[in-house]
Amino acid sequence: MSIQIITDSGADLPQSYIREHRIAFLPLVVYWNGQDYEDGITIEPKQVYDAMRQGHTVKTAQPSPLAMKELFLPYAKENRPCLYIAFSSKLSGTYQTAMAVRSELLDEYPEFRLTIIDSKCASLGQGLAVMKAVELAERNTPYNLLCETIESYCRHMEHIFTVDNLDYLARGGRISKAAAAFGGLLNIKPLLHVEDGALVPLEKLRGRKKVLKRMVELMGERGDDLQKQTIGISHADDEETALELKRMIEETHGCTRFFLSDIGSAIGAHAGPGTIALFFLNKYMEI
Repeated sequence: MSIQIITDSGADLPQSYIREHRIAFLPLVVYWNGQDYEDGITIEPKQVYDAMRQGHTVKTAQPSPLAMKELFLPYAKENRPCLYIAFSSKLSGTYQTAMAVRSELLDEYPEFRLTIIDSKCASLGQGLAVMKAVELAERNTPYNLLCETIESYCRHMEHIFTVDNLDYLARGGRISKAAAAFGGLLNIKPLLHVEDGALVPLEKLRGRKKVLKRMVELMGERGDDLQKQTIGISHADDEETALELKRMIEETHGCTRFFLSDIGSAIGAHAGPGTIALFFLNKYMEI
């Protein structure tokens, strides 16, 4: 690829995919057990989920400006055009820091083309956008057209997800501890989505089966030409439920193309084990 695609670990893409397509990768920071780890590189999601189940607190941070500069600098020196698809600015400061680093680099390398897109997405919502960018870059799509297309692609990405245990949301300040305790007693499962890059509650349902059924229903209400799309499903150490959701979507909507992945350590540290997330476009784009 003449255009270099860059992303961070908020995209929840497997390292095998990152390596195969030579994507420049920026890991978010995971802090646990007195140590800093690089999400997707020096710590695996299963380690984080097992720690959380045992009551440990896992924290996260954005990559440092120095790490970003070291990643961008070789491309600036060779004047290679780059597109960085970043984790939502409403969920991390990564995008803002990247923009500051970009400004600094342009002072020294004014011809360097580095477009940074605030994806307003997370997990495979961001990951599917990266995959589309790779596809377009491998087809030698002109730089400006590629950037504009991915910007639009991100704006039409739907995120629908549920968490298995409300306690993890309470630890992160998303809901009160009292609400988490009450919800746990009633087997309440929240349904959430992403709106302009931020997490927003949608509904509360009792029981996992009702939540999965409602996710499939919402997909039908919001999606466009679903059978033509690649549908993303990510999970936090719950592949069995992810596969069940896939089967329901196949039967209900006739979808045949799916991409399943683990929710990485950085996102999983806030959502908790058992989280299930679904991603699709509300406006299909024939690219």
